[in-house]
Amino acid sequence: MKITPLGAAGGEVTGSCYLVQTKSARVLVDCGLFQGDQRVDVLNRASLSVKNLDAVLITHGHLDHTGRLPLLARANYSGPVFATPATIEMSALILRDSAHIQTQDVERVNRKRERAAEPPVEPLYTAAHTEQIIERFKAVPYQEAVTVAPGIKAIWHEAGHMLGSASIQLIVDDEGKKKRVVFSGDLGPRSAPILKCYEPFKQADMVFLESTYGDRDHRPFGETVEEFKAIVKQAVNAGGKILVPTFAVGRAQLLMLLLSQMFRKKEVRPFPIFLDSPMAIAATNIYEHHHELFDDEMLKYVEQKPVTDDLKTLTLCATAEDSKKINDQPGPCLVMAGAGMCNAGRILHHLKANLWKPETHVVIVGYQGEGSLGRQLVDGKKLVSIFGEKIAVKAQVHTLGGFSAHAGQTDLLAWFDVIAPCKPRVVLTHGENSPRQILAEQIQQRFGGKVLLPNLNEVILL
Repeated sequence: MKITPLGAAGGEVTGSCYLVQTKSARVLVDCGLFQGDQRVDVLNRASLSVKNLDAVLITHGHLDHTGRLPLLARANYSGPVFATPATIEMSALILRDSAHIQTQDVERVNRKRERAAEPPVEPLYTAAHTEQIIERFKAVPYQEAVTVAPGIKAIWHEAGHMLGSASIQLIVDDEGKKKRVVFSGDLGPRSAPILKCYEPFKQADMVFLESTYGDRDHRPFGETVEEFKAIVKQAVNAGGKILVPTFAVGRAQLLMLLLSQMFRKKEVRPFPIFLDSPMAIAATNIYEHHHELFDDEMLKYVEQKPVTDDLKTLTLCATAEDSKKINDQPGPCLVMAGAGMCNAGRILHHLKANLWKPETHVVIVGYQGEGSLGRQLVDGKKLVSIFGEKIAVKAQVHTLGGFSAHAGQTDLLAWFDVIAPCKPRVVLTHGENSPRQILAEQIQQRFGGKVLLPNLNEVILL
């Protein structure tokens, strides 16, 4: 039995994809897009062989776990793509957005190439390829063994990372021997609200464990919530605008819950809130369809009163015209808009219009990539460029580090602790070199055994 990481290995965090091969089957676990600097385009365009591929299994809907799926359709893959129902809905939303962005990007690039008398380039995939792969999705339940390929069954367990996320256990009949391989997928922190906590597997011969934050823990969630509330109260009392660069799936829904709690408990008087993201609006609707994935505390909260009853001052901005009207809105108000790293999207227009005003508050609630506008704001830069115009940063910039959807080191080790008595071989992926090396040392010290840190395309034998 062979397992080959085709992404998220060798210190790479994105592009999660594993090829599992036995004598009688070939299966992919995840098929994610590489994200980051210019070199990732080469990695994304490297061919994925669909020859004799029996099935694809998806842990969750984020682009770095699903974004290369349309390439399989482009290569005429016609087999099933197994995922939980919520993951199917989230994946469809995210993949359609990805295809749209790629088409726009290529059109812009080709206009420049035409002026330079250079040949045009093609997008990685089109909307048609995306629709073809969405048609291949097949829903699976949590907790039940599903036959996915000859000699291979799979079980999905809650991962607590995003709506519909899962860890996957493969039960493989390999030449008469039963072997169990577990892929953690991305694990969520145990303290996060809304979703159920992760549920570890108890048996495995080999474990592929993510290591995104293998070197540290996040700031306690409760402390981060209190800081967020204090910022909101300060801005409301001063009549300022609050701008929140927001990831559409997960972070936007969390912030709306926190604002709902503030209004319900009368911690602050209701004020205008704008969700300025068509994708976040669609993702929120998917959350409403899947209350069965909420934890007990969240279920009790929405049974007392729907969140929408608290958020009477919430405006959903689906169109560009809706977004432009926010400029006429005086403070206090709060605007959630994408993109989460301030590298594109509607948040740029709001920042351009308000960064230079001292009464503005910018609240950073997620990771900001190197070189992004969001990172410049976090680093305290006093002058930034937006749409080619220099903008003075006089707004108050707040960085909240405890809202991550990824488990920190303590939670990663707690997940592994449940399966450790089996003494499985451990393979650490989905992490930069330093975090996964530190996590490897922690695992070896606490549980013994060797930990493998594979490179991209390195074949692992079981």
